Amino acid sequence: MNLSALYQKALDFGFLTIEEGMFLYEHAPLTELMFVADELRKKQVPHGKVTWQIDRNVNTTNVCVANCKFCNFYRIPGHADAYITDIDTYKKKIEETLKYGGDQLLLQGGHHPGLGLQFYVDLFSELKALYPDLKLHTLGPPEVAHICKLEKMSHHDVLKALKEAGMDSLPGAGAEILVDRVRRLISKGKCGSDEWLAIMHEAHKLNITTSATMMFGHVETLEERFIHLTRIREIQAKKPAEAKGFLAFIPWTFQDVDTLLTRIRGVHNLTTQDEYIRMIAISRIMLPNVLNIQASWLTVGKQTAQICLHAGANDWGSIMIEENVVSAAGAPHRFTYRTMQQAINEAGFIPQLRNQQYEWRPIPESIVEQVINY
Repeated sequence: MNLSALYQKALDFGFLTIEEGMFLYEHAPLTELMFVADELRKKQVPHGKVTWQIDRNVNTTNVCVANCKFCNFYRIPGHADAYITDIDTYKKKIEETLKYGGDQLLLQGGHHPGLGLQFYVDLFSELKALYPDLKLHTLGPPEVAHICKLEKMSHHDVLKALKEAGMDSLPGAGAEILVDRVRRLISKGKCGSDEWLAIMHEAHKLNITTSATMMFGHVETLEERFIHLTRIREIQAKKPAEAKGFLAFIPWTFQDVDTLLTRIRGVHNLTTQDEYIRMIAISRIMLPNVLNIQASWLTVGKQTAQICLHAGANDWGSIMIEENVVSAAGAPHRFTYRTMQQAINEAGFIPQLRNQQYEWRPIPESIVEQVINY
């Protein structure tokens, strides 16, 4: 294969094959790969700003029977630390979120065997009645699959009911690597890759906007990363013309502190800075039909995420007023609305606050800066 020809195919928004993508990953100098990805960013997101968001990750419950080997957050049913978040706690956290300039809750939990569709319909409806302008970025394909299994209902019917109750968008949670060999090793209790993708396709048909993620740096092979990318691309290509589909793609690295995957299997996250930047550039190149590529500052830190803005990334996600799941596995990084903007400025870009639909928002006049406790 010829690097120059592959660069041109990428710049023409061609769909590179798995073999072509792997060849670029393994043979292209990082500076050249970054240049191609950066050129694509300039064409796809010509305003040149780096978007970011203010929201809060609130967990509906920590009870889960999926038994993912990389998760330190979950508790089994009946555990002393098990909880289901009550409405008074939601109210308190939402009021804080609004004070800090947020407009959305990212609502996720676990595969709770006792929480079916009616629980989520009632919860979303109540939150929307109390806070009509609050956006709900909720659940993820594995949680939707779990509800479908409990209720013996179709993906379509469950998603339709959730949307009618107040779901504004569906996160790309639980993708990990969309290859079942990997999923059996790290997240056997979750839905398989085909079902994850089918739920996303059904969401797109219902005009529910979504995002997609990839957690890498554990047991997957390089080829399996590229299978994941092409499967995301294929589902995006199948969306109805009027649907936005996947608004963003977010690759992030496995966090290994005290996880079962590390303690029992000896799997460690050995991802280097160069490798992460290379994956960001490859994501932009392999996904020409996904507009926004997000750098995961939460898992790789400020400096690496800043460099990613010159390697195809155009978004920095949320300041995450609260985040419990990834942090429980060792992700230490934090930002406030002020330090987030400063970091983007330092990287040579103009920060632009957005909502989940990637529409621009002004900084609220009455915003209060969050105090971060490390």
